Amino acid sequence: MENLAFWQLALIGLIFIWSGFVRSGLGFGGAVLALPFLLLVHNDPLVYLPIISIHLLIFSSWIAWRGAKKAKADASLPQSGEDSGNIAWGYLKKALSIMIVPKLIGVFGLLSLPADIVTTIIFVIIAIFAVSYIINKPFYSKNPVVSTGLLMLGGYVSGTSLIGAPLIVSVFATNVPRHQLRDTLFVLWFILVCIKMVSFLIAGVDLQLIHQLWLLPCAFIGHLLGQQAHERLQKAETPTFFRFVGVALLVVCVFGLSTSAMLN
Repeated sequence: MENLAFWQLALIGLIFIWSGFVRSGLGFGGAVLALPFLLLVHNDPLVYLPIISIHLLIFSSWIAWRGAKKAKADASLPQSGEDSGNIAWGYLKKALSIMIVPKLIGVFGLLSLPADIVTTIIFVIIAIFAVSYIINKPFYSKNPVVSTGLLMLGGYVSGTSLIGAPLIVSVFATNVPRHQLRDTLFVLWFILVCIKMVSFLIAGVDLQLIHQLWLLPCAFIGHLLGQQAHERLQKAETPTFFRFVGVALLVVCVFGLSTSAMLN
């Protein structure tokens, strides 16, 4: 990024504010809805992916910690049982056991599938979930084989790129209590990104640590704005909450498919 003009650096800063807002507000989509814009400014994914990954490690751990403190202080939330706390540890462990092998396969490129086909399949599946949320008839998979397949596909794609999150969210949203959803996702992202960072280190990818000095504050500004949006969303009625999640997922699908079409 050393050779970029000032206006390009300014745009990158604004995009990282947007990324922080989406990540904090929804709990997903920060990379999917920012990376295409970043590539229009400077077309080199390996410049941005380490920066996004480090941001995710920092903010996911912070949000999960703050969520735990808030859950303990909130008397309206369950204080015992599986629904207590801010993280659904039981389902998180179950999902990780399903996703870990496909994740490693994706990270280390042991199985290469055509990127355009995988992308199309993912966004079509996400769109189905999204529409079901918008019309207030959330899709609940009673077949464990289907849920397992969706999580495995999401794990694989999260290993090869950063577009697997919406697919994973579509499964978690119907299996994790609403008050635990965002923080549970952030713990999951933290674990998955740690695995991704190991692959960066093994491959000798530049982690762009110098640029973290000015891009981290940009992401922090977006994080604060997104936190306010999330608190308002949490107070909404359940149908409104799912409808908002559905619209967000559908926007990701349309944006992802259109971007993929332009790149191809």
